[in-house]
Amino acid sequence: MSEAVTLRIWRGDAEGGEFREYQTSTSEGEVVLDVIHRIQAEQANDLAVRWNCKAGKCGSCSAEVDGKPRLMCMTRMDLFETDETITVAPLKTFPVSRDLVTDVTLNYELAKKVPPFNPVPPEPDGTYRMQQIDIDRVQEFHKCIECFLCQNVCHVIRDHDDNKKHFAGPRLFIRVASLEMHPLDATDRKDLLADEMGLGMCNITKCCTEVCPENIRITDNAIIPLKERVVSRRYDPVVWLGRKLLGRT
Repeated sequence: MSEAVTLRIWRGDAEGGEFREYQTSTSEGEVVLDVIHRIQAEQANDLAVRWNCKAGKCGSCSAEVDGKPRLMCMTRMDLFETDETITVAPLKTFPVSRDLVTDVTLNYELAKKVPPFNPVPPEPDGTYRMQQIDIDRVQEFHKCIECFLCQNVCHVIRDHDDNKKHFAGPRLFIRVASLEMHPLDATDRKDLLADEMGLGMCNITKCCTEVCPENIRITDNAIIPLKERVVSRRYDPVVWLGRKLLGRT
């Protein structure tokens, strides 16, 4: 059984735009992306929307639905009242390309600064050994689908455009954590985190964790441990004295 529904969708480009209302129908079990596609097919053929898998695994269909960053393909229509006007807007933190499509190039440019995985030499018998607990720790970070919802809600860059060049954001911290905490990686990225990625600017409000569709504990399991490593490196008096006396980094 179908029901009438009203969506208020942002239409425009980098030069500006406005919200437009569309009346259509929705059926049991549908998600916001289904209704967007119906409007695109029947009323607004030029409506730009990015999507791919429609299964919550590609991160393409990120948008702000009723003010909350969500994956449209995983946001069921039955979350909303039938007489409610549902507002769908592009991610606020990134420049709008057109309609619901934003330009997230900045995230990939920042990712180029992160040194790739650099394995330690194998053991004398030619093998690598690691504990399962160490693998379990970094495996969580590999669940990231790069939907950039965490980047979108981070107020450090959402509310301050000037910070975007100096603050990598939660997604990139997850990337670094997956490497720094890998038991076989040999590269030290602590100075990169402090000097170029702006880790110290994060004040751990956990808003990034709250919107993660993969339920990655971004703040507790990645950002805070990274902060602890940087602080130990730069401000622990014992470590500082050892570096001075032994000349070690």
